[in-house]
Amino acid sequence: MNKLLAGAAAAALVSACSHSSQTAAERDNIYATGSSTVYPFTLAMAQQFHAAHPRLPAPVVESVGTGAGIQKFCGGVGNEFPDIVDASRPMRPEEVADCRAHGVTDIAELQIGMDGIAFVQSPSAPKISLTPKQIYEALAAEPYGQEQKAKKWKDIDPSLPDLPILVYGPPPGDGTHDSMNELILIPACEADRRVAALKTDKARFDEVCTRLRGDGAYYNAGENDAKTTISMIVNPGAIGILGYSYLEQNEGKLRAIPIKGVLPTASTVQSGKYTASRPLFFYVKRSSVQRIPGLKDFVAAYAAAIGPGGYLAQRGLIPADGGVRDKTQQLASSLPASPATVAKKA
Repeated sequence: MNKLLAGAAAAALVSACSHSSQTAAERDNIYATGSSTVYPFTLAMAQQFHAAHPRLPAPVVESVGTGAGIQKFCGGVGNEFPDIVDASRPMRPEEVADCRAHGVTDIAELQIGMDGIAFVQSPSAPKISLTPKQIYEALAAEPYGQEQKAKKWKDIDPSLPDLPILVYGPPPGDGTHDSMNELILIPACEADRRVAALKTDKARFDEVCTRLRGDGAYYNAGENDAKTTISMIVNPGAIGILGYSYLEQNEGKLRAIPIKGVLPTASTVQSGKYTASRPLFFYVKRSSVQRIPGLKDFVAAYAAAIGPGGYLAQRGLIPADGGVRDKTQQLASSLPASPATVAKKA
């Protein structure tokens, strides 16, 4: 972690500790949760924002994963619930319905940039190039509804290394895991004619196409990308699944694996040429903007930092195209006013 993010982490920790000692009714600091991929960018913005507005309390920023973060965000309206949720995938219809069921009905969705799901290995490992089909056949508990028999990569394809299949990846509910399902596993699975008949049985289709093997070939590394990297150093023949931004921040320590012959780079992710490209978001409650001092200014600062050469681009965020950035900035400026803050904290 660089000095900027370390400083932000310290600020967030202090704020989180003070937050835990407050009652929900007293909270006037910004509270963000969600995606581990978006977390470093929100953390960096929190540090910059607090430095520019020292009279405001430091924002609380936590990393719990996209699915868990959305669940917390949708839990209700009030100071005990997050104001912002970071997400490495769009919010699903059932999650929107859950929000509405708990009174969270006025949400702004802001796309902050692009990211890719990077498949990585140790630079000391034999080079490998993969396809979605090979990844699915290696990781599925029941590839195409059949018994999983592959132990080594060469069992999937003779051109692949004679190495055990060992992949460190994100847990279910994590945005990177969900995106892997949607961008890699499901397209590869449903392209096979043996799966066509399963589409009428959604539960069975989901099980065949997305349930990962539980025999140790796929290891749930949790939300901690650094843990995945350390695991790969200990097991240099292993493969890790991470957000592209983490790969970029650890150049030299990790080697990207081409997917369909294309390496993840800022250019291939932004253009969509890289198969596992995805948008990144954060969602904000308009009711929180009207209640939490400085929240509108924070969102505006975030939206202003996502362009090429901007504060977050310098920290690894891949900018979205100009039309998307314009929409994000328009949404940020259309948010209702926050309560007066400086006089209150003077």
